[in-house]
Amino acid sequence: MPALTRRGYTGPADLRAMQSVAQRIWSKASSLHIGDLAWQRFQHAGREAEWPTVLWEAGGEVVAWGWISLPGELALLVDPARPELALEVLGWFEDTASAAELTVTVLDAEKHVVAALERCGYALQESSVHQSYMSRLLVDLPEPVVPAGFTLRPVVPDDLARRVAVHRAVWHPSRVTEPSYRSVMAAWPYRAELDWVVEAPDGRFAAQCLIWLDERNAVGELEPVGTLPEFRRAGLARAVCLAALHAAHHAGAREAVVYPVINHPKSAGALPLYRDLGFRPYARTLTFTRTRRRIPPFPGSASPEGAQRRR
Repeated sequence: MPALTRRGYTGPADLRAMQSVAQRIWSKASSLHIGDLAWQRFQHAGREAEWPTVLWEAGGEVVAWGWISLPGELALLVDPARPELALEVLGWFEDTASAAELTVTVLDAEKHVVAALERCGYALQESSVHQSYMSRLLVDLPEPVVPAGFTLRPVVPDDLARRVAVHRAVWHPSRVTEPSYRSVMAAWPYRAELDWVVEAPDGRFAAQCLIWLDERNAVGELEPVGTLPEFRRAGLARAVCLAALHAAHHAGAREAVVYPVINHPKSAGALPLYRDLGFRPYARTLTFTRTRRRIPPFPGSASPEGAQRRR
C-alpha cells in the first residue's frame, strides 16, 4: 500500500486536489459534489484564516481531507476504501479546533464516517433541521415559462454587479461580494452557460440558479437557487431552475442533485419547489457533537507533515 502523507492546504491548487477525490468517489453515498467545494471556498473572500484544512495523500492521490470552520465545525471527505482515515481526520480536528463543543455533519449514507464518529464518542443530535439530498434524472423536463416582460438567460461578464445583488438580497445578510463572486466564476468547474437568471422588466435580476457540472459522473448540482422576496410565488424559481437544468442536460448531465435545508425558516419554500420539479430524496444529513478530548491516533497513522494548528 502506498505511503500515507499529510499536509496543510496551500491554495486553489489544493482545492482542485480535494475536488479530485470528491469526483473519484462520487455516489449517492457521498456527501460532497465538486461544485460544493468551489462554491463554499470562493463565495466569501478573506476567510482562509478561519478555515484550517489538511489533505491526506497516498500514491499521488488525495484519499481524505478535513476542513474546519473555526471555532469547532468540521467538513470532511474520506475515501470509503480507506475508512481508517476518518479517525485520522477526527484526531486532527480535536487537536486544531478551539471550541469546547465539536460539531460534525455527515451524510447518513457515509457509514464509514458515522462509525468513526461513534467510536470517538460523538453523539447524534436529534433535530428536525437537516439537509435533504434529492435527485432527478434529466429526462422529460418541462419547458420553462416566465410572465410577460420577464427574460430567462445565462449570465454574461457584464452581469457581475446584478448577479451579486440578487444573491445578496435573497440570502441577506450575505458576505458574497463582487470580488468573491468573480473568484467563483474563475473556479473550476464553473460555467457561465449554467449560471441562469430571470431578468425583470425593470432590469433587476429577480431569480437565479447556478448549476455545477461534474462531467465525469454526468451529475449537475444546483447551488445556489433563490428569488427576490417581492417576486416570489410567480413561478420564477421553477422557471430559472428548469432553464438551468435544460442547459446542464445539453452540456452532458444525465442527473441533477440539490440539497435543501429542511425545517428552517429561510428555506420554507425549497422542498415544495424541488418536489414540484421532480426531485426525490435519497439521503439526509446527520449532525454529531461531542466535548473536546484528545483522540488516540489510529495504529500506523501518518506523521503530521505540514499540518495546520489552531490559530
